[in-house]
This record gives sequence, structure tokens and C-alpha cells, in this order.
Amino acid sequence: MKIAFATQDQQRVDAHFGWAKHLAVYEISPEGHHFIEDFGFGEDLAEDGNEDKLAPKLEAIKDCAIVYVAAIGGSAAARVVATKIHPVKVTQPEPILDILDKLQVVLKGTPPPWLRKALNKGQEKSFDFEDDEEVKS
Repeated sequence: MKIAFATQDQQRVDAHFGWAKHLAVYEISPEGHHFIEDFGFGEDLAEDGNEDKLAPKLEAIKDCAIVYVAAIGGSAAARVVATKIHPVKVTQPEPILDILDKLQVVLKGTPPPWLRKALNKGQEKSFDFEDDEEVKS
């Protein structure tokens, strides 16, 4: 599963989604995690109501299941959720590697329902009507 982190310093979740200079993307599984790519977004990211600045960010993280942010505006959150990405707000700057380590522990156990849903992002669902059970392909 891929996870994105809104960051200014590429070390911590410390950025508002719309203002983030970087979106760092990692792959995570119960067995481990590794860095995939850093998407840089330049300097001109001031709060201005310019929704167009969100499009490249949404494109960059389209295959991620979760995005960690320090904050996110209502319209941006709606657009993130519409692309089936779960936004998670951190209350204070937190090291990305600490979040990944904690999340890895959760994945080894019994993840909460929202995380199980995020894990299934991109997998087609089909139904076996014989048993009336959902089958993942």
C-alpha cells in the first residue's frame, strides 16, 4: 500500500496539504516500508483559494491509499476523498519514519475498518452470488 506525507522538510508531517512543498510517497506492508518518490511543488503555494494548485498534488498521489497532513481545507479534503484516498491529520509535526513504524505494527495486527478499506484500494470487488459473500480479486 502506498502512503503520502505532506511535508516541508521531507522528514516530518508538518505541512498543510495545499501548501506542502513536498509529498513524500512510501510503500508499506506488515513486513516493512521503503521510500518510493518525493514530489516537489515549488515555492508559490500561499493560501489563496487557488484550487488549481491541488490538481498536480492529487495526480501525484492518485495511487496512494492514505495521505498524512498537518491540515487540509474542506474542498481539498473532499477532492482527496473523492479519489479514494483517506486523509489523516496529525496534531503536531511528527517524523514520517515514526508514523511508518507505528502503522507497520498496526498492519501486523488487526487494522481498524478504515485502514482495511484503504488496504483494498485499487482491488476490484466481485460477488459470488452462490454464497452471498464478497470476494476480492
